Amino acid sequence: MDYNLKKISQGAIGEATSKAEHYRYLNEPEESESICRDILEVEPENQNALRLLGLSIMDQFIGVASDRYPEAEDTFKNLTDRYERLYYTGLLYEKRGRAQLRTGHPPRALLPLFEKALKCFEEAEKIKPAGNDNAVLRWNTCVRLLQSQTERWEQQSTSFGATDTPPFN
Repeated sequence: MDYNLKKISQGAIGEATSKAEHYRYLNEPEESESICRDILEVEPENQNALRLLGLSIMDQFIGVASDRYPEAEDTFKNLTDRYERLYYTGLLYEKRGRAQLRTGHPPRALLPLFEKALKCFEEAEKIKPAGNDNAVLRWNTCVRLLQSQTERWEQQSTSFGATDTPPFN
């Protein structure tokens, strides 16, 4: 049997966006991703759907090579607002680093990912909308994580061997 996807109507985009957000909050990123793809089929430049799609993909990161980092990054590149592109790209690097940290990658090997995140947050802060300190909040979260890992890095700095592997790029 042949199954074909059906298009949602233009008038249903608002409700579909709400459902995508709802499924993210329920920790069901696959459902959220599917709805975002339905919205983008009808309205390819829909900024809310692009943002939610990237976040839904990131919600599925488990710190392995098959995580869809490039797909999330490409999605955020399609955001038209420079602040949002920087902020969400920084969030991508942070989430990627956190996922790989959970799988046991040496914390200091993940430092470049967190440094990229911090650079994005710093650039986003420079052009932030009035009253929006999200980039500052994420910056502080990354810095606290890095500070908490300092002792582990120092302990591991002498134990890095020839068989240790770098994080997935």
